[in-house]
This record gives sequence, C-alpha cells and structure tokens, in this order.
Amino acid sequence: MSIVDDKARQLLEEACASEHGRAAKMLVNDGPLRQTVIAMREGTMLQEHNSPPAASIFLFSGQVTVKGQAEETIGEGQLVTLTHQRHSVSAIKNSVFLLTTVTNVEGQGSHDGE
Repeated sequence: MSIVDDKARQLLEEACASEHGRAAKMLVNDGPLRQTVIAMREGTMLQEHNSPPAASIFLFSGQVTVKGQAEETIGEGQLVTLTHQRHSVSAIKNSVFLLTTVTNVEGQGSHDGE
C-alpha cells in the first residue's frame, strides 16, 4: 500500500461525506509542477474552467467524463491531457484521480484566458 493509495482512499471517504461531493490534497508543489489527488462522489461535477498551460488526469479508480472541445469518458488506469482547453469533469462513479499541472510556462500566464 502506498501513501498515494492511502490518501486516495481517505479523500474518497471525505468526498462521499462532503456537502460538495469532492475532496482534494496537493501532493507535489515544486516550482511550476503541481500534482493533486482529487476525489469526487458519483454524480458530482467540477464546473467548466480553464486549463493551465499543461495538464493531465490519471484515473486511479472510478469513471469520469471530461467535457471540453470533445467529450471523453475515462476509466481506471486511463490518462487524458487537458492542455489549453476549457473543460468540466463529471463523476459517473465514485472516482479518484491524479491531476498533474504545469502552472507557468515562460511567455504564458498560469491560466490564460482567466
């Protein structure tokens, strides 16, 4: 069992008990690199928002739909990139994923368009 597995399980418990149906914990904050574990209860949604210069979601468990320029449903063990597109994330099942972002690229703002 890894620290990430333990954190994922804990966050899913928090998300299921939360009024908003989600919980998150940043694991890495190193210069422009951010890695955050996010848990979402089935039926919850992260409303449409801008993506940083580089971003990806790796799904540990569950199933989510990422809707941006296209709509993509991803399951456990799948990876999707979110670079430079507004998107929303909806939990089809109780889900936990790793959000990796690069928040600053020389010559670009953290979240251009915001």
